[in-house]
Amino acid sequence: MYFNNDWALVIPMANEENDFVVFVNELIKVLNRLQSGKAYFVVDNASKDATLQLCRDLSEKDNRFVTVWAPENKNVVDAYIRGYREAYKNNHEFIIEMDAGMSHDPKSIPMFLRVLNEGNECAFGSRFINGGSMGDSPFMRRTLSKVGTILSNVLLGTHMYDMTSGFQGFHASVVADLLNYQLLSKAHFYQTEVRYLLRKKRFAEIPIHYQAPSPSVSKRAISNSISVLKHYFIQRLFSKPVYL
Repeated sequence: MYFNNDWALVIPMANEENDFVVFVNELIKVLNRLQSGKAYFVVDNASKDATLQLCRDLSEKDNRFVTVWAPENKNVVDAYIRGYREAYKNNHEFIIEMDAGMSHDPKSIPMFLRVLNEGNECAFGSRFINGGSMGDSPFMRRTLSKVGTILSNVLLGTHMYDMTSGFQGFHASVVADLLNYQLLSKAHFYQTEVRYLLRKKRFAEIPIHYQAPSPSVSKRAISNSISVLKHYFIQRLFSKPVYL
């Protein structure tokens, strides 16, 4: 399989020492098979183990992997945005965001590229369509994801099967729109905010398999999610919906 387009992955990396080798080996298999692609590993002070050094060592051996050290990051959204900036600056046509630690399966990457090649501006991973799943994720995590999707669709007027998944890909022009917009989210609701803002773009949902490493979501993240959802709902209520 070969993709003509110049494309990149943006992957925040924090405390990935235990799963690093397994995850990277799977990525390398995909990059080799596709004969293209570059991965940007974004590491910041949230990582307390040897992840940064492992990323740097890999980057020295394989130039398809770029380590981005970003100590200025204040949250995971900053990590995603920093990765987008690096990938966009290097003129990649397609940019795919995914999580490390095998939460997202690298084998799904070709599906995202295919969807973007077919004329879609956005490719959104979905756990709740035929072929998708949440693996062995705890009941509470599954519930939060499903309830979050239902609430978002009802309050924001979106029509997606999964509004909270973090596996997604975009044309560079869409990434430019995101980089020029001041996102309100500081944590998990970032994925939902992005999908809401991009709802007018040409998009397709792709079945993905997700394995959540943690059953919990912090109170601060939940509070931020409610605040951002309320903000966009009020805008919509008064006929001032925003989109990119």
